[in-house]
Amino acid sequence: MPTLPPALPAILSVLDVAGIAVFALSGAALGARLRQTFVTLAFFALVTGVGGGSVRDLLIGAPVFWVREPWIAPVCLGVALLAWFTPHRWWEGRLFVWADAAGLSAYSVLGTVKALEYGVPPITAALMGVITGCVGGIIRDVLAGQPSILLRPELYVTAAALAAGLVIAGNLAGLPESLVWGAAAAAAAGFMLRGAAIQWQIALPTYRGSAE
Repeated sequence: MPTLPPALPAILSVLDVAGIAVFALSGAALGARLRQTFVTLAFFALVTGVGGGSVRDLLIGAPVFWVREPWIAPVCLGVALLAWFTPHRWWEGRLFVWADAAGLSAYSVLGTVKALEYGVPPITAALMGVITGCVGGIIRDVLAGQPSILLRPELYVTAAALAAGLVIAGNLAGLPESLVWGAAAAAAAGFMLRGAAIQWQIALPTYRGSAE
């Protein structure tokens, strides 16, 4: 198991809080928009905030992170309370979409680095990063009966893959403090790609084969 550089835990703590809070808010906001009860808002906040990381931990054989951390569940429940007592229109529109882009990039980096820490091979670790960034939102959409992000051509999973891939590239390059600087650069790159997709409506091409 590789040893993480000393500066990395502080960076990851910031990324972790950002990712969990933003994703939890996206879940709670969806519940509010659908006029659900507070119990549903809280459940959506929790499953969206920790869903991707939970799947990652189960796959890499790590203790499920939020079960052992005393502050993660309260953060998700606190975000649900925030959504419950505020107009849901506050959490819609472009500002929230940009915040979600930041959370996606942060969580993808966090998941990749944690997978590397547990000795997962590089390509698989990058996939763990994508899972960490995307699966919570997918679970949320499925539970709410909403079209999943996987069924839309916009650059979302691709941005997560870019962030995760850059962490792997920095690690394989063996640069000094590569995971530290790679984590910061990868999060920024993933955010910029997602931001470009939001700003200019960039999307992946869809399948155009014969229907016969």
